[in-house]
Amino acid sequence: MSALSLRLPNSIHDRVRELAEREGISINQFVTTALAEKLSALLTEEYLAARAARGTRRKFLAALDRVPAAAPEPADHLVAAAPNTRMQPTGRSRRSSARARRSSKR
Repeated sequence: MSALSLRLPNSIHDRVRELAEREGISINQFVTTALAEKLSALLTEEYLAARAARGTRRKFLAALDRVPAAAPEPADHLVAAAPNTRMQPTGRSRRSSARARRSSKR
């Protein structure tokens, strides 16, 4: 095991101390766990990027072909959402709408 000397702003040190105490662990254990979690997140991102780079559409479709055709479980059904009428297209572009407003003011 290695030792690491670390300078922290007082505000961060105070929060770490509070959280570690709340969790019933030492500050060292808290910091070690936080670093391990961050490393895991970063390395997972790299791993997934490398896997994605190796993938092809052909392999993806072949994997989907191995999935049996079955109806979704009741809990997996999508709930139909009400349409968002505020975001519906009007059929006119912004530019033509602006022209129409300007010409109606004349």
